[in-house]
Amino acid sequence: MSQFDYDLFVIGGGSGGVRSARVAASLGKKVAIAEEYRFGGTCVIRGCVPKKLFVYASQFHEHFEDAAGYGWTVGESRFDWPSLIAAKDREIARLEGLYRKGLETAGVEILETRAELTGPHGVRLVKSGKEVTAERIVVAVGGAANPHAALPGHELCISSNEAFHLEKLPQSILIAGGGYIAVEFANIFHGLGVETTLIYRGTEILSRFDQDMRRGLHEAMVAKGIRIVCQDHIQKVTKSAAGNLEVETINNGRLVVEQVMLALGRDPNTTGLGLEAAGVETNERGAIVVDSYSRTNVPSIFALGDVTDRVQLTPVAIHEAMCFIETEYKNNATSPDHDLIATAVFSQPEIGTVGLSEEAAAKKFEEIEVYRAQFRPMKATLSGRAEKMIMKLIVNAADRKVVGAHILGHDAGEMAQLLGITLKAGCTKDDFDRTMAVHPTAAEELVTMYTPSYRIRNGERV
Repeated sequence: MSQFDYDLFVIGGGSGGVRSARVAASLGKKVAIAEEYRFGGTCVIRGCVPKKLFVYASQFHEHFEDAAGYGWTVGESRFDWPSLIAAKDREIARLEGLYRKGLETAGVEILETRAELTGPHGVRLVKSGKEVTAERIVVAVGGAANPHAALPGHELCISSNEAFHLEKLPQSILIAGGGYIAVEFANIFHGLGVETTLIYRGTEILSRFDQDMRRGLHEAMVAKGIRIVCQDHIQKVTKSAAGNLEVETINNGRLVVEQVMLALGRDPNTTGLGLEAAGVETNERGAIVVDSYSRTNVPSIFALGDVTDRVQLTPVAIHEAMCFIETEYKNNATSPDHDLIATAVFSQPEIGTVGLSEEAAAKKFEEIEVYRAQFRPMKATLSGRAEKMIMKLIVNAADRKVVGAHILGHDAGEMAQLLGITLKAGCTKDDFDRTMAVHPTAAEELVTMYTPSYRIRNGERV
C-alpha cells in the first residue's frame, strides 16, 4: 500500500493540469486535482476561447459592408454588448462542464479549493486546512496579467480578464501594450465601434514578429481607424469629475478616455504557492525553474505550462503534460519539443507565423533567400476593400531548407498550422516548388514564389 494519499496531485485546473490529471488517472493512478476558480484555465475561461469569440463578433460589421459588393442588401444592423457577453458565458460554462466531465470519467478527485505546497510531497487544501500527500506533484497554475502596480492609478484600469465581463461597452478605450493581447483587443474594441487608441513604448508593435508582419498590420490597423502611438507610455491615470479617465503620457500629454486597459505582459502565478516551503527554485520573474523534462529541483515536484515561463501557449502546456505522462508513467523519457512552434495573432488582418523571422534568420545564417508576395485577396476584388495580404518564406541558402514562414491576412492562423507541419518535417524550398497549387486560393502563393525577392548575405541585403 502506498505511503501517500495520492499517486499524483495536480495544482491548477488549466489545460496542462487537466490533461496530466486525466491521463494519469486513466492509467490507473490515484489522482486529485485542485482548482480555486474554474476549470479550463486562462485559455478557456479568460483567454484564447472567449477572445476568439469576441474577434468573430467584431468582424461582422466588415462582413455586412463587404456583402454589398456581392449583390446583397443588408438592412439596418446594431450591436448589443450584453447579448454577446451572455452568449460567451454560456459557451464558457459548456466548455468548463466538458473539462469537469473528462476528469470525473477518468476517476480524478476534483477539489474546489486553493492548494499550496507544504513540502516535497505535501499539499495544504486552503478551504479546509487539511494536508494531503502525493508521490508526485504537478504545479500547473498558469500566469496572471501584470497589474503594473508601479503606475499611479493602475487600480482604475482593467486587464484582459475584466474586458470579458464589462457591464457596458465603453465609447473610448486606451490600450497599453504592444504584444498580441494588446493588438487583438485593439482590433476587437474597434470592430465593435469603440474609439480605440493603442499606446506602446517600443518603436513598432509585436516586437518578436517578422518586420513585414509588424509594419503591415500597423498600417492596416491605422487604415481602419485605430490610433497607434509608439515610443510613448502612460505616466499616470486619474478619474475626472465626469467619470472619465484622464491619462498622462510621456510624449503625447493628456488623453481622456472612458476605459484604460493594461496589456503589459503576464507573470507566473506563483505568489503564495508555498514554493519556498517545498524548496522549489524560481527565477527572477517568479517562474518555476524546470529541466528539459519539466522536473523542478525537487525530484517529486514538476511544473507545466505558463508557470514555467517557457512558451506561454495552451498547446504547449498540453504537450508538456503528455511528455510528463510518457516520462513518469510509461517509462518513455520524452522532453517537450519547443522548436518551430506555429502561432497566430488574431488581429484584423490575422498573422500566422512559424520559424525564424527575416531578422533572426539573417543573424543565424551566412546567406538567406527571402520570398515575398503582397497582393489583394480575391474576396476584396468585389467588396472593394483595400486590405492586402503579405506572404513570406525565409530560406537558408546553404541547404534550401525553409526556416521561416509568415502570413498576414485572412485565415493566416489556419495556414500557419499546416505550415508548422511542413517546417517541422524539414521541407526545402524545392519541396514547395514541386507542390501543385490549389487554385484559386490565397495559399497558392506559398508554392508559386519561384524566384527570391532578395537575398541577405552576412547581414547585408544583396
